[in-house]
Amino acid sequence: MTASPPRPSRPWGTLGAGAAAVAACAVCCAGPLLAVLGAIGVTSALGALWMPALVVLAVAAGLGILVVRHRRRTASCSTAPVSADLGMPTVGPPPETGGSQAAR
Repeated sequence: MTASPPRPSRPWGTLGAGAAAVAACAVCCAGPLLAVLGAIGVTSALGALWMPALVVLAVAAGLGILVVRHRRRTASCSTAPVSADLGMPTVGPPPETGGSQAAR
């Protein structure tokens, strides 16, 4: 049997992986981006048809921000006020116990 010559390397594998990453990112982020753009569109359409709607939506957005900040503040992480035994070895001679003692 004869050995076949090495195949020339092609950059298609790297480009294919990059294209797959871009496609996955687009699919993942499409929903939230469309929701934000849709909300902006609905708000501007309501504002164009009925001006007091902008005031109502602005007040609702402000109240929403205040509620979220209040919930985050009350649910913030805190550590327990107790000490944790890490199981670290002590440095120095072993503590004397009442039972057996090593010969000196």
